[in-house]
Amino acid sequence: MTAFSVLLPVYAGDDPAFFTRALRSVSIDQSLKPDEIVIVRDGEVSDEIEAILDAAIDGSAVGGVPVTVVRIGHNRGLADALVEGLKACRYEIVARADADDISLPHRFATQIPVIVGDGGEPLDLLGAAIQEFETEAGPRGVVRVLPTTPEKITEMARFRDPFNHPTVVYRKAAVARAGGYRRLAKMEDYWLFVRMLQTGSRVANLAEPLVLYRVGAGAYQRRGGEEMLRSEIELQRAFMTSGFVTRRQGLRNIVVRGGYRLVPTWARKPAYRIMVRHGRGRVQTKGRPASC
Repeated sequence: MTAFSVLLPVYAGDDPAFFTRALRSVSIDQSLKPDEIVIVRDGEVSDEIEAILDAAIDGSAVGGVPVTVVRIGHNRGLADALVEGLKACRYEIVARADADDISLPHRFATQIPVIVGDGGEPLDLLGAAIQEFETEAGPRGVVRVLPTTPEKITEMARFRDPFNHPTVVYRKAAVARAGGYRRLAKMEDYWLFVRMLQTGSRVANLAEPLVLYRVGAGAYQRRGGEEMLRSEIELQRAFMTSGFVTRRQGLRNIVVRGGYRLVPTWARKPAYRIMVRHGRGRVQTKGRPASC
């Protein structure tokens, strides 16, 4: 089986218990274990997180999977953290993970054969569906299924992010060809994926949920506000400048997506469902597909 890395950033705002669970989920729990885990410590962190990093380095927290910790002196943000992390990854195939989500035990055994092309064409970028949850013991939430074919992925990308970032597996060379991660608050992944589409990356999504995506009281609050609106405008300007969307499409996105950033938090969840529907995504609730 092809060797691959896991890239996982952590910063002071992450919950130590969630970080511990995320690490276990990409190592000990996986039926196909990674060949290394690269953890990027983005700035100073708590003593609890430092202790978890020590346990990861000595192997006890990750079942002996080799771990490299990249330490950044001060918090520089997700884009810079991922740039530094990718430099440290020894293998061409890299699976992304976040410090508060849970990768299901068959995630890598499902995705790695697909991206390397076992039984089909090799890919450069592969995502999957996610399922929301608040606590492991509680009920599961909605499943976010995204388009699976390159044509539908490109169509969706002109309105919203066509990949669930914590699920993606990609090739380092394809990321580099697209210019890598660039700073754009909360949207660095979307901008990268569009540039990967523009530079000819072979892409797909799996309809199966392979990551449990943690949501809480602040999940929808974080999707709004003036900072998100500024990022939205900057992103759409970049899309228009690069020719990925027309001026009309870009202005539409600023109105619709920018408006979503400004609605009250209580209204953001139903507004998100509407936006997913407009972008041709699919939401499943209680195991039954909703009409999206």
